[in-house]
Amino acid sequence: MTKRIWDQYLDPRDLKIYSGAGLGKMTGIGNKPALVIIDVQYGFTGEEAEDIEQSIQKYPTSCGADAWKAVPNIKRVLEASREAGIPVYYTIIEGHKHNSNERTAIKGNVFNHPTLLEGGEGTKVVKEIEPVPGEIVISKKKPSAFFGTPLISYLVENNVDTLIVAGTTTSGCVRASVVDAFSYNFNVIVPEECVFDRGITTHAINLFDMQQKYADVVSTDEVIAALKKNLEHA
Repeated sequence: MTKRIWDQYLDPRDLKIYSGAGLGKMTGIGNKPALVIIDVQYGFTGEEAEDIEQSIQKYPTSCGADAWKAVPNIKRVLEASREAGIPVYYTIIEGHKHNSNERTAIKGNVFNHPTLLEGGEGTKVVKEIEPVPGEIVISKKKPSAFFGTPLISYLVENNVDTLIVAGTTTSGCVRASVVDAFSYNFNVIVPEECVFDRGITTHAINLFDMQQKYADVVSTDEVIAALKKNLEHA
């Protein structure tokens, strides 16, 4: 059996209970997928692959070097999505310039940081995966890509049945978006190497929980293979 990132955090009781309940079944990718890249902006990556302790000195929300391990994999899925001709959407988080940010995405006022305010350097999508014409960037103020945004209307317009979700943070905005996508009855796919978090344990456990309840957490290679298969049958 293939070892998963969360295995080291689970005890035999956990595995027995989840398996016995019938959780963790795979749903697969549908006929009309779309890619959503959640908040892969400099505020969450920093400007280079450096230790998180250093990166948060400039960008307090940075996930450090783990972000830059994920970016090349996100780029691979993005390129495969473009080749397959499926819709691509990005989200970014921007703090309010003129209102309190105590409840912008997370509790507290971290989004009052100058780099994270609307239009700030930390709100820009990283250059390696920056959008091309025709790809939509959605600004949000809450964890989910759906909350207070027009994302669902774009997906309905394109008859999307499956959401491929990449980005950050696994335990926060990715998870919130996955749960909402599931709640809207989309199939949800999370390429494991395409999501990242500032916390090692929270990253792994949230991937496990999403796999059990809301999404197929699979490898980047599996997602790319599925997109190529869809392209062949288009």
